Amino acid sequence: MKLGIVGLPNVGKSTLFNAITKAGAECANYPFCTIEPNVGVVPVPDYRLDVLAEMYNPQKYTPAVIEFVDIAGLVKGASHGEGLGNKFLSHIREVDAVVHVVRCFENENIIHVEGDVDSLRDVETINTELILSDMEIVQKRIDKDEKLLKADKSILPEIEFLKKLAVHLDEGKTARCIEMTDDEKEIMATLPLLSAKPVIYAANVSEDEVAGEPLDNKNYMALKEFAQSENSEIIPVCASLEFEIAALDDEEAQAFLEELGMGQSGLDRLIKASYKLLGLISFLTAGPQEVRAWTIKNGTKAPGAAGKIHSDFERGFIRAEIVGFDDLVACGKNMTTAREKGLIRSEGKEYVMKDGDVTLFRFNV
Repeated sequence: MKLGIVGLPNVGKSTLFNAITKAGAECANYPFCTIEPNVGVVPVPDYRLDVLAEMYNPQKYTPAVIEFVDIAGLVKGASHGEGLGNKFLSHIREVDAVVHVVRCFENENIIHVEGDVDSLRDVETINTELILSDMEIVQKRIDKDEKLLKADKSILPEIEFLKKLAVHLDEGKTARCIEMTDDEKEIMATLPLLSAKPVIYAANVSEDEVAGEPLDNKNYMALKEFAQSENSEIIPVCASLEFEIAALDDEEAQAFLEELGMGQSGLDRLIKASYKLLGLISFLTAGPQEVRAWTIKNGTKAPGAAGKIHSDFERGFIRAEIVGFDDLVACGKNMTTAREKGLIRSEGKEYVMKDGDVTLFRFNV
């Protein structure tokens, strides 16, 4: 999973990236200090792997990972190459989802490119550039399809959808907000549209607002209402505070979070939101050689999950032997006890994987 961190210059984007990846990207109080995208790979915290590691004392411990990409700050005119617009657009095209950092705190010592803080205006600035880029792509596709129409009438439904989409974009609405039939979703999947990317809004709030939901912060509340209107995720974070937490060891960080009244770090909440947004779950494999988490789409059947490990596993799939993680813990973390109680199930090709399935695939090629 690859998440692109975007936002206007000086909203806390690179500070947040540094905090969650500990990658040391440059961040400074001036626009465009990020030019080439910085990349950081972050392990997904999963206590279930720790439990399995206690059981097996494996040679390898392999969590799932998320790749974060810190993309250059965007300004008006990016769709026409202003600032670092062309680079920004090409980099965002490569990610699975967007973490849009939006400044929701006041601080006269930190420059805002627009002169003041207005969360909805800032979101609109970026969305407008993405929409303008998308409009160009959609129009080119319409022109191409209309040339093919004389020879192929079956392409007419696609043209009709594209024209509906063009009107939608022209009204300043993102592609992810348009209502679609299943057939139209298939057409949409063939279009490399930037405004169709799923979004998590990371509302960068002040340190004294991050412990709970900052209901008195008008910029946060306006952003929350907007996020809900397009079925996007939103989480409040304090980038500077996350940066401080990142410098601590695990025990110190947990004590600091508890002192602040925060159950989870911004990274943990961001990972949770990204899994939910993209419809992802993890199944687990365990043994003396390795314990590992594998990320798959919710709804994946057992052979597809097996293919995540190796194509031979999917091609020669026989069955999956599965025990739910909670059932395993209830049996004293003992596979023999779980088997004696009939909790290890033999599942076939139609089984839909569940989050936390501890799985052994049987295959033959």
